[in-house]
Amino acid sequence: MKRLKILFAISAISAFVFSCKKDLTGPSAEDNFLNYKIEEIPVTADYTVGCFYYTFGGFNTQVKDNPVLGKYNYSNGNPPAGIMAKQIAFAAQAGIDYFVFSIRSANKDNGNYRSDSATVRNFLDNNAEGKMKFALQYNLNTGQFGLSATNPIEKSAANLDAFCNDFVRMAPYLKDANIMKVDGKPMLFIQNAMNLNSDSSKKVYDTLRSRLKAQGVDAYIVGMQDRWTPPARYDIRFRGGTVNALYHSSYSTQISNWDRFYLLPQMMDQAWIYSAQYFKDNFQAAYIPNVSPGYDPTISNASTTNPTYARADSGALYQTLCNVAKKNVNPQLRMVLIDSWNNWGEGSQLEPSSFYGDLFLKLTRKQFKKQ
Repeated sequence: MKRLKILFAISAISAFVFSCKKDLTGPSAEDNFLNYKIEEIPVTADYTVGCFYYTFGGFNTQVKDNPVLGKYNYSNGNPPAGIMAKQIAFAAQAGIDYFVFSIRSANKDNGNYRSDSATVRNFLDNNAEGKMKFALQYNLNTGQFGLSATNPIEKSAANLDAFCNDFVRMAPYLKDANIMKVDGKPMLFIQNAMNLNSDSSKKVYDTLRSRLKAQGVDAYIVGMQDRWTPPARYDIRFRGGTVNALYHSSYSTQISNWDRFYLLPQMMDQAWIYSAQYFKDNFQAAYIPNVSPGYDPTISNASTTNPTYARADSGALYQTLCNVAKKNVNPQLRMVLIDSWNNWGEGSQLEPSSFYGDLFLKLTRKQFKKQ
């Protein structure tokens, strides 16, 4: 009996030691669900590529690079003579199919609406050869409409009318021969669509679509949801067939979390896999991935400690993110977005520079166009 007790004690001690050793050598980085490689996806057919175009007053003194076209600004929405034509040529070289131009409210911000319209006209004047298409993005400023959870847009008939009239003013552009179309419908982006407070989003969008159709426009509406937000957070905004497609503001800009930066491709991939499926199942909306070539937070805040998505890797991270986009592209739409063409204020520009030349133009064409 004594021998049995000794053997039992030895067995128990051995099991304890073994279990402790196992715990000490337990889960590792290799076990993490984000520990996988983003594979290169060959381009068997061209993707449709849109690129967000920005206007600005001038270059921040913290901008460390220069456009090959020289530093420029916009006067009442117009860049210096010759700039737009060269930008169109560069964009065509990169395989960009269309620019997305911001349009502010004609009824609430008429001065900036006129400036934005001038940029679009400048593009059309310099696109005589039809090298590119364009799309409009309505810049929803909820403050101008006083929107909140307790003050939905339809609470004021005047507000809803002004909102819809903003889009009616765009109708001539939406019928232009150069407008980007999906299934024969002109594309119409709505920035910050997740903030369009309403008691019934479907009724608001139905009203908007009805007003546009009265102008002969049946629009393909693309709504924006904020980066790093779960798709269900704005369920009330998009359920019921409000928009045709959705995209997130760029995940690879405004990065304030170092974990996100170090695992950026995998985190974007997982977020997009889930979001795309949720949008499809619950909103009947396609998903359009959105990537950026770089990001430098020190341009707007020299003392920031947030991560910089730099370009010293000769575009390696950008190419990986392009493959994340291809991995999550809607198979019918085959469309991706790039933010941005020329947002030098964030360092996210694709436009050629004195530092990296036309490298990112070449990489963009390589990633999204059949060679």
